[in-house]
Amino acid sequence: MAHTLFSDVSVLDGTGTAPYRASVLVSGQRIASITPAGAPVSVPEGADVIDGTGLTLMPGLTEAHAHPSYLNIANLHALGEVPPEEHLLETIKNVKLMLDSGFTSLCSAASGKARIDIVVRNYINKGDIPGPRMLAASPEMTVTGGLGDPSLLHLHRETFAAICDGPEEVRRYSRLMCREGVDTLKINPSGDEFVPFARAEMTCMNEAEIAAVCEVAKSRNKRVMAHARSAESVKMCLRNGIDLINHATFSDTEALDGLEAAKDRVFVIPAIAVIWTAIHEASDWGITEKVAEGLGMKREVEMACRVIPEMKKRGIRVLPGGDYGFAWNPIGNNARDLEYFVDLFGFSPMDTIVSATKLGGELMMQGHELGQIKPGYLADLLLVDGDPLADVRILQDRRKLLGIMKDGAFHKRPAARAAAQRMAAE
Repeated sequence: MAHTLFSDVSVLDGTGTAPYRASVLVSGQRIASITPAGAPVSVPEGADVIDGTGLTLMPGLTEAHAHPSYLNIANLHALGEVPPEEHLLETIKNVKLMLDSGFTSLCSAASGKARIDIVVRNYINKGDIPGPRMLAASPEMTVTGGLGDPSLLHLHRETFAAICDGPEEVRRYSRLMCREGVDTLKINPSGDEFVPFARAEMTCMNEAEIAAVCEVAKSRNKRVMAHARSAESVKMCLRNGIDLINHATFSDTEALDGLEAAKDRVFVIPAIAVIWTAIHEASDWGITEKVAEGLGMKREVEMACRVIPEMKKRGIRVLPGGDYGFAWNPIGNNARDLEYFVDLFGFSPMDTIVSATKLGGELMMQGHELGQIKPGYLADLLLVDGDPLADVRILQDRRKLLGIMKDGAFHKRPAARAAAQRMAAE
């Protein structure tokens, strides 16, 4: 069994406890012991000893709304134009980039094609390609005229979504995806401000369609994730037992009350980044700030900045994850979500990091062994050159991620400190 000792690190353990100095021993895949600073450390023979003086050791991050197969697209039908072979190879590059960025876990919020998530997850699990531990999703199930249906009356377009009208079509496609091996079934009950015929406050799927996917999920021991911006879509999700709710931007008091009543099972992922960057950073793709305002995006951000802090106050679990995979919101920038939680939603840096680590472990259905630095927990760890509590933006700088460990093995091994210091001096 391999052993790694992180010596004299500042431990930011993901529980919300203030950082403390200690030495952390990893044996095999798991954290074996934590020895407080000043106490004698038992070092196993042959252990890999990492000098952590002045560095922070923290749990790996969880991306709660990941789209590794959304290839930084500029419109909603672009994925349909990508051949499956190239699509798979680009997705493999993206999951490595996410691991390079400190995300050791990801919960997919929809696959760009039916089996891409599944295949990539399986090959990560086999150790054949590098990537985070991953929950694979189906493509987004939508309805005619809903988010994900870019067809024109005279022209069929392939897209990222599966168009399923009525409960029988939804049930059939859900069963198909369960047969193929997804962890999560994804649906689009509400619209989106990008879609003129299905805006964000519109509820496009009906109760019978949502009940059908939930019936299949329950029978196959799967979870359902919903794109639910409108208040009514949030309430439909709650009535049907959906645990993973994206956006929830236009939640009214009744929806907030329902989320609070279900807070022990429900996770909310606002995914604010895609809207924020569309407003401020998408002019090269024809979305100027004026266009974004005309689409209602500024209003949606204002709504989110009201309802998300209210959710936190009510004890609802809210996690970072920002719909990265669009041209103006590219994969690799995922850690920006932590900054948005602080600057837009008023989370403290500590609360933000707990959301991205401890709550991330719960989202991944491994809360008893993932997302915290505790003996017996899986050793998914980041060694950071600096203090994320002083400025969470440090986690956006991959150069500051000196070490990235997943399952007790280094994806990125820290350089020897002496050598690094020599290089800096030169």
